[in-house]
Amino acid sequence: MSRLAARTLIAVVFWPSLFFFWFLGPFVFFLLSTTSSEVCPLLERREQFLEAANGALPMLVLQNLLYAVPIICLVLWIRLLPDPARARHVVTCIKLFIAAVVIGALWEYGSSLACDGYGQPFFSPLWQMTSYLPIISLVINIPLYVLTFSLGRGFSTRDDITEDGVVHPRQDGP
Repeated sequence: MSRLAARTLIAVVFWPSLFFFWFLGPFVFFLLSTTSSEVCPLLERREQFLEAANGALPMLVLQNLLYAVPIICLVLWIRLLPDPARARHVVTCIKLFIAAVVIGALWEYGSSLACDGYGQPFFSPLWQMTSYLPIISLVINIPLYVLTFSLGRGFSTRDDITEDGVVHPRQDGP
């Protein structure tokens, strides 16, 4: 398979996954992974809250696996087209992604425990502090999104086309 075909195939996976998983996915997964407000008044004991929060863990794992698809695409692209400058940016994306995953999981798990305030008497005030994690998550995710988008654009754009649209044949052979 040619490098151009491989790059195209990765782009076909990267762009839809970036849009659906990173831009639309957080809304869907947040609704699915946290304890519903209708369930919260029914939970009366600490064990019930823990069970509800722990029930969100498989959804968090699935969510983070799906979120990793664009990062995996970047890693595959950098393997196809080694470039030290882009490689450093991909490593930065991976580090930001790991930080975002940890903070996002803590936030979603903590919000499941807090259960919109109903569970606060049962748990340490530390779990109530998770309500501040979306701010930290936003500070991490904005540069991550911008960097991932720009790297994806750079990797999925053909190198042999100039800005004026002229195609230049490759000098290194087929």
